[in-house]
This record gives sequence, structure tokens and C-alpha cells, in this order.
Amino acid sequence: MAERRGSEGLTLMEVIVLVFLLAFFVAVVMSVLNRPRPAPRMPCGANLAGLGKAMLIYAGDNAGELPRAGGGTSAWALRTPDWAAPDQHTAFDLAADGSRGRASVSASLYLLVKYCDVSPKTFICGGSSRRTREKGMREFRLGMYRVPNKKARLIDFWDFGPNPPIHCSYAYHMPYGPYKLTTSDDPGLAVAADRNPWMDSPSTKAGDFTRFRPDGPSFSGTAEQARRGNTFRHDGDGQNILFLDGHVEFAKRAYCGVDDDNIYTVSTSPTAGDPTGTPPKLGSQPANRKDSLLVNDPPVSRK
Repeated sequence: MAERRGSEGLTLMEVIVLVFLLAFFVAVVMSVLNRPRPAPRMPCGANLAGLGKAMLIYAGDNAGELPRAGGGTSAWALRTPDWAAPDQHTAFDLAADGSRGRASVSASLYLLVKYCDVSPKTFICGGSSRRTREKGMREFRLGMYRVPNKKARLIDFWDFGPNPPIHCSYAYHMPYGPYKLTTSDDPGLAVAADRNPWMDSPSTKAGDFTRFRPDGPSFSGTAEQARRGNTFRHDGDGQNILFLDGHVEFAKRAYCGVDDDNIYTVSTSPTAGDPTGTPPKLGSQPANRKDSLLVNDPPVSRK
């Protein structure tokens, strides 16, 4: 009797089917709404273009050198020794003569906040929206962390806080070592771009380099293997890149530097770029003047 249709109602089986279809529809809609969206390309590219203009202003005041924190012989470190220090020597653990010292990659980018009035939000790929910005990222603001100087301003700091990777999305050409960039270098060198796919980030682990291989007439890789060399920030489609001549483009392959150099790896050639190269690690430096090496600081462990 329960299976029979009444004069105006639905059978029990029809009700069960309708409930099932409704639940399925709701599940599909929620899955789409909660799915992380790829970072928008245009705002990200605009951020890099703005950083490029600020870098040229900085270079004009510093003998043509692009931003580099610490001293002339400072080394790349996981974190800046004291990001809220009252002076540069203490901040970067410099010797009295300005030698030695350690600094994160982001500390060099922070010089644009300190001296060129660039807003910290410019360093967040994906903007302020939680749906488009990288998971775990936050805009660096005053009052986020306890500092000795209660009246400190953004220009008084030396880095994006105690864990810079959660406040800075972009990779930057390795500034520490013999191949720091100046405005007189090859204009085709990459200066900054979306995160390096071979380095840990706040939202994901470094990619598997063994699965990457360049494609095209001169290489044996497939399109899918080549895409694995792209940043994860734009759904693997490519990366926004700031070049030394000031222009920004969305490149679908990472080997787009001088002589097809891979902007995210260390060249295996002592004199030229390399489409493949080797993945960087803390302390890596470019192999030569034609080797673009864009790196970002790995997240600080909470242990």
C-alpha cells in the first residue's frame, strides 16, 4: 500500500529519489564553491609591474643595484636574525665593518616597503580575497607581532615578520653572492615571479623534479611534463614574470630566460642558461651571469 500513488501525493520511492537527487546537487554545488580558485593573472601581473617600478627607483638611489638586504657578503638564511631590530647591524648580524651577516630573500624585497613606500599587500599573489589568495597567506600589518618598539612603523622593520613566507608570495632573483642584479645586466634576465615550484611554500610542498622535462622540438618531454615546471599558483598554466627591462609577461613555460634558461633552477652550465637545470635549496646561487634563479624562502618550522 505504501508504494501506491495517492490521488495527489508521491510514492515513497519517488520521495526517496528526489531527496537523493537534492542531496547530490547540494554536494556538487558546495564542492565547486569550496574548491580553491587559481590566482587571477592580471592582478598578480600588476603587482609585479608595480614592484618592478619600485625596484628601478631603488636602483637609481643605490648605484644601479636592485634591492639586497644585509651587507656585501651576507648569505641567504632561513630567516633574518632580528627583523624588528633598531639598526641594520643587529638586524642582519653584521660585523662592525659591514661584512658577514645573514638575511632571508624576503628581506631584500622588504626594502621596497622600507624605502620605496610599497604596500605589503602588493606582495600577496591573489589579492585580499580568501578565495583567490594562497592558502595560509596574510598581509603583513602593524600590530600583528609583538615588538620592543610599540611606536614602530612599517619602515622601521627589516623583514616581513618572524615568518616571512606567509606574507610574501613572490620569488626573487638570488641577491646574495656574486651574481646580484644591477640595471646594467642583460635586460632578458628574470627578476621576480610567482613562487618557485621546487621549494616549499605555506600551502604546499615542493614538486617532484623528476617528473619535469622540457618539451618542444629540441626536447623529449611532453606538454604535461613541461607544465610540471610551472608554479602551482596559476593552476599549472604558467607564471607571471618580471624581467629586468621592466616588462611583465605570463609565460607558459619556466624556461623563458636568457638562452632559454629555466628561471626556477640552477644552470648546469658555467657560462650559459639551462632549460632544465637543478632544483635550488637553501644557499643556492646562480651558476653564471646568464642564469636567472628565482627563489623564495621556505616556511619557518613551528617546532
